[in-house]
Amino acid sequence: MKKTKRASYTLEFKQEAVRQVEGGQSIAATARALGVVDQTLFNWVKAQRAGRLTGADSKAVSAEQMEISRLRAELARVKMERDILGKATAYFAKAQR
Repeated sequence: MKKTKRASYTLEFKQEAVRQVEGGQSIAATARALGVVDQTLFNWVKAQRAGRLTGADSKAVSAEQMEISRLRAELARVKMERDILGKATAYFAKAQR
């Protein structure tokens, strides 16, 4: 079993995500766009409202870095969908014979 590395996000990234939610976007849509889990974003919003939101480091996150993160998450989702469709195709092709 492969051990996954826990992601760490900067304070600026978290603040931008919270700003989008407070601007009217839903938590689910914002989390999907940024490539984070819904519950994680919910926790960030809750921490921001309590004044306890902190970041992993002090590096600034550019718009390009946020876009790269979103695209990586989308790529992972599309690869998973492709693998599922490939397995389904093989299953149904075998069933027709």
